[in-house]
Amino acid sequence: MKKTSLVAFSLLVGLFVIMSGCKKTPTPPVSERIAKAWTARIVDENQTTVYTRGGTNNVRPGYSSFKIDLSSATTATLVEFDGNRFTGQWSVPSDTRLVLSNLNPQPTGTNGTIEFTINSLSDTELKLTRTTASQKTGGTINVYTLSNP
Repeated sequence: MKKTSLVAFSLLVGLFVIMSGCKKTPTPPVSERIAKAWTARIVDENQTTVYTRGGTNNVRPGYSSFKIDLSSATTATLVEFDGNRFTGQWSVPSDTRLVLSNLNPQPTGTNGTIEFTINSLSDTELKLTRTTASQKTGGTINVYTLSNP
């Protein structure tokens, strides 16, 4: 009986040690996970795909140079499909919003601020929907599937 109790006790202690070592690493906040340079992989304007990386029939091939660089702690750089470059600040006021503010020069019709809804985020992909229409693309609501690298 003593041997059975000793074996059971040893198994219980071993199981406890194994289980206590299996702690999950907490997921970093969105503001840390998003802090990278992102380039366009797919762009939809009003639910019509106008750019796919590597595509041969892109309606807007200039999206190959589109970039949102959030790799600096607070400084953002946005390079639009037409090559225009804007610099300002970025913030993530909630897990589902990205705000580019104080953009210089001010993109037309923005008062220097562009907001996005964060649809999804992984280590290598970020999907954003612009919350206001883009005057540059004819008043469309744009969805950007971005990648890093």
